[in-house]
Amino acid sequence: MMTFKEKCNAYYRLTKPGIIRGNLITAAAGFLLAAKQDVPFERGILMLLGLGFIIASACVSNNILDRKLDKKMTRTVKRALVSGSISVRGAAIFAAGLLLLGSLLLGIGTNVLALVTGLIGYVAYVAVYGYYKRRSTLGTAVGSISGAIPPVVGYVAVSGRIDTAAIILFAILVCWQMPHFFAIAVYRLKDYTAAELPVLPVKKGLTATKIQSLVYIVGYGLSSLALSAYDYTGIIYAVVMTVISLVWLGLATKGFYVKDNEAWARKLFFFSLIAITVQSALIGANALLP
Repeated sequence: MMTFKEKCNAYYRLTKPGIIRGNLITAAAGFLLAAKQDVPFERGILMLLGLGFIIASACVSNNILDRKLDKKMTRTVKRALVSGSISVRGAAIFAAGLLLLGSLLLGIGTNVLALVTGLIGYVAYVAVYGYYKRRSTLGTAVGSISGAIPPVVGYVAVSGRIDTAAIILFAILVCWQMPHFFAIAVYRLKDYTAAELPVLPVKKGLTATKIQSLVYIVGYGLSSLALSAYDYTGIIYAVVMTVISLVWLGLATKGFYVKDNEAWARKLFFFSLIAITVQSALIGANALLP
């Protein structure tokens, strides 16, 4: 029998806190880019809370859908829905409550467009990605759509419209996520093979995965610089992002010559986290930079 504290902790882990934090960092960047120097702090807090609860609901729902797959993978076999420490019914009620609370906070605290955009991301992740990840290598691309929504939500929470900046933010995150997820798939290749998930390294091999990673990193660099080309960000952002993109590209290129693909993929993965964190900070601080 689990204690109350253990049960709360199990529900908390169902929300995948790391994913929430990462998404809220990019959402905050989009929010601050739109706000410039006139930051509506109360709206920002409500945006982060609302979007955070919606993302948490999506992650819990994903855990429900993936519970049978999770039994086949070493890193997920101890998850609460697999072990039975949390029931499917309990998780579903939890997910519904999080979605309702998040929708109310985001809709009332910001605007309808931010809410609709957030819910599009929710459906894309839970329904569309949940379907394709079991059936096609397209699952990664579909998943990148939902992951690219948070900075757009942050941006439109202030601007109230989808404009060029919002589209560029979306493109940046799509291009960033693909090599990020490919790296995960490479260093967790044994797990994904055991679960029979049709990720690119399993279905097409490592060479095809490395080539696609290069293509998306180039796309990431170009879309990142588009913010400066359209005068949304300044010279410091442009210089730093050029360096980051080239370093990431160089690291990805080394993948064609390494013997230890798992170690290489982990380095690529960790650098992707550094890249998006630095970029989010630069975008968020844009109003203070030349």
